[in-house]
Amino acid sequence: MKVFTYSPGGIHPDESKLTKNLPFEVFKSPPIAVIPLQQHTGAPNTPLVQVGDYVKVGQKIGDSTQTVSAPVHATVSGKVIAIEERLCPTGAKIQSVVIENDYNDEWVELSPRKSFEDLTPEELVKIIREHGIVGLGGAAFPTAVKLTPPKGKVIDTIIGNGAECEPYLTVDHRNMLEYPEKIITGILIEMKITGAKRGIIAVEENKIDAANLLEQKIKDMGVDNVEVVLVKTKYPQGGEKQLIKAVLKREVPSGGLPLDVGVVVQNVGTLKAITEAILEDKPLIERGVTVSGNAISKPGNYIIRIGTPASFIIDTLGLNRKLRKLIFGGPMTGIAQSTIEVPVIKGTSGILMFGEEALEMAPQDESPCIRCASCVDSCPMGLMPVLIDHASRKNDLKTAETLRALDCIECGVCSYVCPAKRHLTENIKKVKQAIIKQKKIEAAKQAAFEKLKAQRAKEKENSQKEAKNG
Repeated sequence: MKVFTYSPGGIHPDESKLTKNLPFEVFKSPPIAVIPLQQHTGAPNTPLVQVGDYVKVGQKIGDSTQTVSAPVHATVSGKVIAIEERLCPTGAKIQSVVIENDYNDEWVELSPRKSFEDLTPEELVKIIREHGIVGLGGAAFPTAVKLTPPKGKVIDTIIGNGAECEPYLTVDHRNMLEYPEKIITGILIEMKITGAKRGIIAVEENKIDAANLLEQKIKDMGVDNVEVVLVKTKYPQGGEKQLIKAVLKREVPSGGLPLDVGVVVQNVGTLKAITEAILEDKPLIERGVTVSGNAISKPGNYIIRIGTPASFIIDTLGLNRKLRKLIFGGPMTGIAQSTIEVPVIKGTSGILMFGEEALEMAPQDESPCIRCASCVDSCPMGLMPVLIDHASRKNDLKTAETLRALDCIECGVCSYVCPAKRHLTENIKKVKQAIIKQKKIEAAKQAAFEKLKAQRAKEKENSQKEAKNG
């Protein structure tokens, strides 16, 4: 089987896939579930319950009228004991619904289906939206929005993302080995929604067992418009733009999205969740999480309820040494936590725990740039991180934007390879945020100006009418 890849850039860090051969285990539900009302890219939800209410598993407890949003559901049954701001893995304090588990595991009534074929694309998208499905690769973008491209955008290919290029993480690998039929069905559902004629499941070559199994299942299911392709094992092969370039040789334009080149890329875990929403009527109340690192006594892949605090996971699995670093996500793009009292959310693909050795992973003191161009050679977006970093330090937003800072995918490769230990990714993130903030301010000023302009034009028109009538 041919192996595809992209260029330029990319690296191959130590994979550390310690849990790749460990099947999923269902993790017990927590005594207290903390469910943030915003676990997705987009508008926050408004609570649909009050303190003191009894809720069932799968009950919708937060929603929004905004287009770019996704509702959240109760993940345990019991009483709502608080609705308050709680710290999330993103580092922000988010209004959250706190539920005391009664351990009855009482579900809302579900209505499973035998097939999706009799549903229209609009009905399928509505179900996906109502069941709170978001991208489970980490970005947590609302899936229903992703599957509803603007008019004029034609989608011809759905790519199932099974690359999972982050070190340590193995949850996607296990999904492909344990739920291949659900992943294939998820692609077929998305193909019906978008009208795409071709489905591809891209799997890194270090997961050949998953690729072979998916190929066999595609044959067993009699599917002739979905194929499996191998991609080179390197980071960040699983980035949407990198995967599209590797598999289809199409380049997403600067500032553009995959739909601009006729593609929707979906994490394999998301495809599984879509199938469960459509056929089992199951909201997104749990997800697969890789728990790994040298400080956890029982690493593995677990099906964990959303809202489960990290402290409960640690108490259940145990530590074998003093915990010095807790990361939600992978070591390249994940976020180090300041407390163990943060909950699993929809975007939590991994929880990594490290001991004393983690001090070596901490940001080190910078030294002057030696002009080696390692960051330029390794950047998967073909950017010049060192120059964007210089612009960021000078707060020169115009130059940073000219250097395409907004195209940075924040993969962390530039910081990883820098021999001077420059905080490149961190500074590029900062300047990106500043550029986006400035653009919002400018857009608001322009909108206010246009409003004032229209108001004055109306006043002038009224004055002319009065003068004419007078």
